Amino acid sequence: MKPVLSSFKEAVKDIQDGSVLMVGGFGLVGIPENLILALVEKGTKDLTIISNNCGVDDWGLGLLLKNNQIKKMVGSYVGENKEFERQVLSGEIEVELIPQGTLAERIRAGGAGIPAFYTPAGVGTPLALGREIRSFGGKEYMLETGLQADFSLIRAAKADRMGNLVYHKTARNFNPLMAAAGKATIAEVEELNEAGFLDADAVHTPGIYVQSLIVGSQEKRIERLTVAN
Repeated sequence: MKPVLSSFKEAVKDIQDGSVLMVGGFGLVGIPENLILALVEKGTKDLTIISNNCGVDDWGLGLLLKNNQIKKMVGSYVGENKEFERQVLSGEIEVELIPQGTLAERIRAGGAGIPAFYTPAGVGTPLALGREIRSFGGKEYMLETGLQADFSLIRAAKADRMGNLVYHKTARNFNPLMAAAGKATIAEVEELNEAGFLDADAVHTPGIYVQSLIVGSQEKRIERLTVAN
């Protein structure tokens, strides 16, 4: 059985300054809201964050950014956060932008123990400067390395006490990949069940990838509200 932590403060207590973190989510969908808030309260600094994007100005990873706790951001998209834009332009934060598919594959590779792979994405662009390029079947490919993290902070809809996880629809996004690529994976879950409750064929992340669980409810804010007349 996996440890079920009693507080989010306890969940992030081992995350120290300078840690490399993978944080699940896409926009505000599927982000571990309470774990992020606990890190903000803890004040951990000089973090390298690997995530699709950096939230919005007033929620998600945007809160860590606003608090100047992020040293480097590794992601694929920056368009919804004005503070992120300001820090990039002022040189306050280091950014590594990666094509979204390549980011996903680098995380998957890291979780699978694959040190590197070749991809055509980025060939012939500034991303390829100084990179190893090889030709396969008459087409050029660029070397990319797998990504791993000290901690992966992820969110799931359901879990059992063995750490098996089920995600809800699009909240699945980067979470399963990151669960496998963290040396220690902390899963924030909405519903915790006894072992054997979840249908084995419905499990998205096996418990072997999860080191600890914590239960919490999320606000589930909407990133950009669109309504129809």
